[in-house]
Amino acid sequence: MKEQDVALFCKTLCQGSRQMGISLTGTQVDQMVCHAVQLENWNRKINLTAITGPGAMARKHFLDAIAVQKFVKHEKTVLDMGSGGGFPGLPLKVLNENMQLVMVDASRKKVHFLKHVIRMLGTGGINAIHGRIEDFHQDPAFAFRFDAVLARGFASVSSIAGLAAPLLHPKGTIYALKSPTAAAEEITPELKKQFVIQCDYYTLPLVETQRCLIRLAPIKKVPES
Repeated sequence: MKEQDVALFCKTLCQGSRQMGISLTGTQVDQMVCHAVQLENWNRKINLTAITGPGAMARKHFLDAIAVQKFVKHEKTVLDMGSGGGFPGLPLKVLNENMQLVMVDASRKKVHFLKHVIRMLGTGGINAIHGRIEDFHQDPAFAFRFDAVLARGFASVSSIAGLAAPLLHPKGTIYALKSPTAAAEEITPELKKQFVIQCDYYTLPLVETQRCLIRLAPIKKVPES
C-alpha cells in the first residue's frame, strides 16, 4: 500500500470502529494495517479476496469482522471456519489478546498467507491449519473443544451447524455472520430442534449495510429414563 492508502485505511477503520463504540489502540490499528498491507500484496499473486482498495477493505473486511466484537469478546477458544484471508478471526483476535484462535481453511495457499500474517503480527495464541473441517471431527485436539466456532460467508446455516457442532464445547456457541435474509431463508425446523437460535441484526457503519449474526447453542438432550 502507498502511504496515502494506509492513511485512508486507518481513517476509515477508526471512524467506523468509533461509530460502533469500539476504541482501537494504536497497536491494534498497526496490526490491522499490517494485515491489510499483506492482504493487498499477496492478493496480486493468489486470489484471496475480490474486495480491493484501502477503503473497501477497511469497511467490508475489517469493520465487518469487528462488528461482532460485542457478541464474542468473552469467548476464549475460538475456531474460524474457512478463514480465507483471515476474517473474521484475525481482527477479532487483535481486539482480544487472551483469545486462543485457530483458523482452518481448505486452501493451502490461503493457509500459507495466514501463517505469514501471524509471523508478521508477532502475536501468540493464533494458529492456521490446512484441511477440511470434517477432517478434524474425530481429532481429540479439536473435537468438542471450542467455546465458539465462527463462519463468515462460508456456507448455509445448516451446513455450518453440521460442520461446527462436532468441534463445539457442550456449552459453546456457533456464530454465523450472514445477510439479514438468512434468518428467514436458512433457519430450518430441523435446526430449531437441535439449537437455541438467536438472531442479532446490526448495521455496518459507513456503508450502512444490514447484517445478521446468527447464534446457535446446542440444546442439551435429556437422557431417557
